[in-house]
Amino acid sequence: MKKVIFALVITGLFSLTSVNAQETNSNDDPTYSKWQARFRVIAVAPSPDDDIDGANVDISTAFVPEVDLTYFFNKNLAAELILATTKHDVEIEGVADLGSVWLLPPTLNLQYHFYADEFKPYVGAGINYTIFYGEDAGDLDDIEYENSVGFSLQAGIDYNLNDKWFLNFDVKKFFLKTDVIPNNDSSGMVEVNIDPLMIGLGVGLKF
Repeated sequence: MKKVIFALVITGLFSLTSVNAQETNSNDDPTYSKWQARFRVIAVAPSPDDDIDGANVDISTAFVPEVDLTYFFNKNLAAELILATTKHDVEIEGVADLGSVWLLPPTLNLQYHFYADEFKPYVGAGINYTIFYGEDAGDLDDIEYENSVGFSLQAGIDYNLNDKWFLNFDVKKFFLKTDVIPNNDSSGMVEVNIDPLMIGLGVGLKF
């Protein structure tokens, strides 16, 4: 099912590249540019859930820099590629320290942008592939996290400072999970929903 959804997203992305961008005055509008980059500081707050009876997995919040690149097919439709990596401490509350793990979830969102004078709100949705690396097993001898495909929802707003620079506030909700294998024992595998909320504030550049 995930492969089908991924194929549909990619097909939609390439279909949008063929959209005719000849909107009235769009090329003369200083708030419109084909390419934009944003530089944010983000808070990534997981909302973990697991299938361990009588125990709860806790995953720490992380604060990191984030970069994204946005391409506009026309004045309203755009695709945004998000790049950031975060380190999270993991534990089973009151039971065990599971060390820490790094997450790298490159995400591609399709967006729709609105225009209201200097403000430009937008909404989006997309897909990500989360890579887990740099595991520290904590109290265990070994721990492994399976890479996984997930989905995202997004809402945000840009505020134009001038023709090139703008401020940005952005909120994303990720729906992702992983299979956790402790001590190289697949019989003890646990499915954990991470489902982080990402809140970012930063500055953007049009070019």
